Amino acid sequence: LFRSHKNCSNFLTNFHFYFGRFNLTSCKKHSVNRPPTPDGAEDQGNEPTLQEIINIKLIESGEKERLMELLRERLIECGWKDEMKALCRSYVKKKGRNNVTLDDLVHLITPKGRASVPDFVKAELLQRIRSFLMSAAL
Repeated sequence: LFRSHKNCSNFLTNFHFYFGRFNLTSCKKHSVNRPPTPDGAEDQGNEPTLQEIINIKLIESGEKERLMELLRERLIECGWKDEMKALCRSYVKKKGRNNVTLDDLVHLITPKGRASVPDFVKAELLQRIRSFLMSAAL
């Protein structure tokens, strides 16, 4: 599946690139609006990268959608969604309904949301991803 442990680690480190919402394995902050920009020095050519191949396999197999649904369920079960909703409501109440944009809420919620995802949810998702990678024939 992976030629080295480093390739597996690189994928897991960049998990947030595929799901765009949560950075599960590192504390780096990336733009909410776009994935990290690849280095211009690297000539990727026409061959897909390992990340692109894995992303395609996740989508084709339906595993990406199953992982997203699992994440939604776990965040609702643990009260994370309600916490984020309450945070948004208090911010809107404080600033006034007409003085808040969606971008304001995204910038407020994103760092707090990422930081407050329970470790057990991250661990469960990470285990499911590892299982998928081990069973997938790439």
